[in-house]
Amino acid sequence: MIKFLIRRILQFIPMVFILTVIVFLFAYLAPGDALSGEAIDPNTPREVLEERREALGLNDPLHIQYWSWLSRAVTGDLGMSTHFTGRSVSELILQRLSNTFYLGAFALFVTLIVSIPIGIYSARKKYSVLDYAATSFAFIGLATPNFFAGLLAIYVFSFGLGWFPTQGSISSAGLTGLEAFISRIQHLILPGITLGLSSTAIFMRYMRSEMLDIKGSDFIRTARAKGVGARSVLYKHTLRNAMIPIVTLLGMEIGMLLSGAFIVETVFNYPGIGTLFLSGMSNRDYPVIMAVNLLIGLSVLLGNLFADILYAVIDPRIRLE
Repeated sequence: MIKFLIRRILQFIPMVFILTVIVFLFAYLAPGDALSGEAIDPNTPREVLEERREALGLNDPLHIQYWSWLSRAVTGDLGMSTHFTGRSVSELILQRLSNTFYLGAFALFVTLIVSIPIGIYSARKKYSVLDYAATSFAFIGLATPNFFAGLLAIYVFSFGLGWFPTQGSISSAGLTGLEAFISRIQHLILPGITLGLSSTAIFMRYMRSEMLDIKGSDFIRTARAKGVGARSVLYKHTLRNAMIPIVTLLGMEIGMLLSGAFIVETVFNYPGIGTLFLSGMSNRDYPVIMAVNLLIGLSVLLGNLFADILYAVIDPRIRLE
């Protein structure tokens, strides 16, 4: 197991390096530069602008700019925001990262506790009423865009029924610990369910199809012929093997939830990384854009590394590959 982990980590390092190159090149090739996001007087002399560009290192060769950005990013210095004057990008991200983390974790929790049990039951009771209902829900969940689902949830559960807040902004001022926790959960429910809607549909369909596929395998028939109990066949043999592709989805889902949160956070006015990124895009705040892109890429790579580790736990044969 240790050798397996070492191999995966050694593969992870060059992938992070390639990610930093891609993030930097996309920002470099985009229209404008880091100076574009600053509020500059149109009457500012050209000499002053050139001095500013020189101070930011924008006149340096490409490889010098990349190395300067990378060496600072490794130490946690992601530069200064050109839109949020006087604020460092690291400070802005840390201020909002916890909110996006809670939103993504809640959405993933809802996805797993809903999709896996229903997927298992649909496989056991194929063509039952619940199976047809789950299939219909999966099609609707896959076909419904996040922004439409969010607006519909606000209209029904906030304006119509008044059960949840209309916006996802979190304010715990003047609240006790328990009250602050309840308030956070109330603000998480609608955006979290909206964010996890399509993921729940995908996981549910994959779980059902994998369970049905493995139930017809030779080793399952052999286990039944040897007198192994139905419950043991289901949970020890069928479910364990069916979880391998689900783990693949789980690793990819970590990065997808972070990127998908951009739309959901905007719909619910939720103060997370997504709204920060969209603010950076609209104001051409390149340090913020680069930092958030780097964060998303790292989350995808870490998610895949996490999936590889889970592979080895679920299926010991993978450690020997």
